[in-house]
Amino acid sequence: MEFRDYYKVLGVERAASAEQIKAAYRRLARKYHPDVSKELNAEARFKEMQEAYEVLKDPEKRAAYDQLGTNWKAGEQFRPPPDWASGFEFSGGAGRAGGPRRGAGRGWSGAGGQDGAFAEQDFSDFFSSLFGGGSPFGRGGGGAARDHHARVGLELEEAYRGTTRTLELRRPDVKPGGSVELRTHTVRVTIPAGVTEGQLIRLAGQGAPAARGGRAGDLYLEVHLQPHRLFALEGRDVTLTFPVAPWEAALGASVTVPTLGGSVEMHIPAGAQSGQKLRLRGRGLPGQPPGDQYVQLKVVLPPANSPQAKALYEEMRDKLNFDPRENLSR
Repeated sequence: MEFRDYYKVLGVERAASAEQIKAAYRRLARKYHPDVSKELNAEARFKEMQEAYEVLKDPEKRAAYDQLGTNWKAGEQFRPPPDWASGFEFSGGAGRAGGPRRGAGRGWSGAGGQDGAFAEQDFSDFFSSLFGGGSPFGRGGGGAARDHHARVGLELEEAYRGTTRTLELRRPDVKPGGSVELRTHTVRVTIPAGVTEGQLIRLAGQGAPAARGGRAGDLYLEVHLQPHRLFALEGRDVTLTFPVAPWEAALGASVTVPTLGGSVEMHIPAGAQSGQKLRLRGRGLPGQPPGDQYVQLKVVLPPANSPQAKALYEEMRDKLNFDPRENLSR
């Protein structure tokens, strides 16, 4: 997908105040509104500036967008950096979940330069990758308006055994002139064993400060599990692709298999096939019930890179009555 320079779309500097951004948006809205504009590509241009304003009018989205830096140029191929929103704290509460509000018809909620909203599907893939329903900004909602949310990235081994983390989170603070300043604060959290992808960990009273004697909001940490070099995760179950030699698959063997809790011995039955799955019960993530570990066999052939190896393959070819494509001719 292509990178979108939202500041360039609205024709403002990156240091522009909230009022300058709003004024630029309203000026462009009057110029490109599809119902009245005579400009070429008015509707496409209108959607583009609507998307830009959806991000830059929101201090949290704007602060997160600014973290991508100034190295990207409009039109360049773009992929969000891994866990680009980690370490960034944003508010929850009603009206924040699900990205943009749902508009009627063309998505414009009013004329005369008033703030409107498109449905999320009217925005670009670039917007959806950063702020859509699968992002932290599309989650949350339904909680108190003073609740905050953040992501915490964990290795799979940490999710298995539990851990304690000290996190530095950045919280956007809107200054009197409308500029946004990121303030860093530290939280310490105990993560229980067996947490799963997307699970929320609640830190009571660590969201937005109390106002006028009210209760402080809570901070919800959303667990994000990092890809693992060995294990694939589905729910609480893990799958390991396990290489075996042809003779181990044909004759059976006792092998040592890595698991999240340490290595265990496993028996491969004689006549096992490549792709076959064996189960180690209860060796996935802890829980009630715990997950299992599936060991998917992958038969790996030794290379015929010596005269002796070639001779063995030729002997098997000549002496074994084996046709791997027998079923294709039936």
